[in-house]
Amino acid sequence: MNLTARMPRPQTQWVVPPDVRPDDVLRLHAELNLHPVICQLLVQRGFTDVDLVKAFLRPQLAQLSPPGDLLGMHAAVDRLVRAIGAGETIIVHGDYDVDGMCSTALLTRVLRRLGGRVEPFIPHRVTDGYDLSDAGVRFALGHRAGVVLTADCGTSATTAIAELCDAGVDVIVSDHHLPGGPVPSCVAVLNPKQPGCPSSDKDHAAVGIAFKLALAVTEAMGGDVGFVYTLLDLVALATVADLAPLRGENRVLVHFGLKVMARQLNPGIRALVRSSRLEGKPLTAGRIGYTLAPRLNAAGRLGNAMRGLDLLLTDDPGEANEIARDLEELNEQRQAVGATMYDDAMRRFDALDDELRFGVVLWNEGWHPGVIGVVASRVVEEVCRPAIIVAVHDDVGKGSGRSISSFDLHAGIAACKSHLTRFGGHRAAAGLTIDARALQHFQQDFNATAMRQLQESPPVREQRIDLEVITADLTKELLKTLQYFEPHGLGNPTPVLALRAAIVDTPPRKLGSTTGVRTGFRTPSGPIPAIGWRLDDAARALLKPEGPVDVAFRLEHDDYNGADRLQLNLLDVKG
Repeated sequence: MNLTARMPRPQTQWVVPPDVRPDDVLRLHAELNLHPVICQLLVQRGFTDVDLVKAFLRPQLAQLSPPGDLLGMHAAVDRLVRAIGAGETIIVHGDYDVDGMCSTALLTRVLRRLGGRVEPFIPHRVTDGYDLSDAGVRFALGHRAGVVLTADCGTSATTAIAELCDAGVDVIVSDHHLPGGPVPSCVAVLNPKQPGCPSSDKDHAAVGIAFKLALAVTEAMGGDVGFVYTLLDLVALATVADLAPLRGENRVLVHFGLKVMARQLNPGIRALVRSSRLEGKPLTAGRIGYTLAPRLNAAGRLGNAMRGLDLLLTDDPGEANEIARDLEELNEQRQAVGATMYDDAMRRFDALDDELRFGVVLWNEGWHPGVIGVVASRVVEEVCRPAIIVAVHDDVGKGSGRSISSFDLHAGIAACKSHLTRFGGHRAAAGLTIDARALQHFQQDFNATAMRQLQESPPVREQRIDLEVITADLTKELLKTLQYFEPHGLGNPTPVLALRAAIVDTPPRKLGSTTGVRTGFRTPSGPIPAIGWRLDDAARALLKPEGPVDVAFRLEHDDYNGADRLQLNLLDVKG
């Protein structure tokens, strides 16, 4: 049955965590003198041991494991030390997203400081394609490289690496992507996800691997290790942008990286902050993810990622400001192109037969391959199903997929790999290349794979609730204590609170031409303002003439136009 009207959005279901043991909460409160609400949240997230709580709330660089724990590290360091000493050309080959750019910039800066002859290279998304491929091989051979060091790619580039090795070029892979088969045969593969790697933390973005390699090479050559730590701003930027879980070592790296970023030592990051209108505001993981990263990503999506790399490598403030302005314009173009493509994709989704809506595959001739990942994320958010968006050019489709928590996207695509030219990624996100003539068969097989797993679970938009509170809990003291949970991101989400039977105190009003709503709720100490940007149908509950509502929200500080007050950032409202 074909549908001609937009499907209704799936219902939102609140997911409340199971009850915790009161004794665990009381013990943390007694021993650490923390707000009881915070103690309950810690226990809910699995922190019942006092020492583990202290380590979580007060990250230390000493919590990082030694670089040598990564399989292949000693061989990689030895080869790079020899290359630097002999004056060989080292190609640092990155990927065209923020993680690839930052990893490439970090390794380039460190190896050059150690005296290395380094030429960075990032392929063009449209003309060169993903990963280390023919373009990277040509660049390396053209520069008579002795070593090619990858950054955020290479784990699956067995053909290109074999070609380089046959030509006498040594290859070192530094990457974090899940291997789709045997890892390449080369000097070293630094990837915690490869079989046999003893590294205890498998969650690093590629920049975390690059950081550890930079530390190890610097230590081996007796260089200034302190300089490597000044590049933690790049580590924080890429780790957050790549949606790496902010737990374990990533939490430590981002915690200290944000401190370095606040000092704005890197002229490129300083210019990016200024052009993003974040100057003077606290730099948080959220502002990296939603404001800084998209602007840097725009270089690789609609332009050339080498432009973004130039921003991170320049020491000239004037050049940095010029590049940052260019990226601002590219980001505006990305937003416009993405909005048009999203509308087109949803029209195509609405026209799909019901039986093809379990694993969504949508494609079109002329879609821009640089924004398919962004569009895929928005489609998944709308329909609550895994989705793959494919841009077709010259009978070749380049696809990007995003998933829901209950579906392993990499495994789902792997089950249909006979239709594909290549693919790679992980559980939540993946990319692929496909002959356009195979798209319909791939759509059917991928959808069937998803159907087998999801047909018993109708689309439901889940709203996680961490804690239910009462209005008396909503104080600046609580907000200050909640900030100890930062940095927030995947694996350590911003706490979501819920108020039951809240009384609307301020009549809701629409915010300009947006879908946002501003209102307020009654508390014992007076009204507390609230704002909701994407409430959609849920906002109607606020318009009821009387009666309480249940609200899910994030507690935040409102400093707009000089304000200094608490504010509820509304996520959902139930009448």
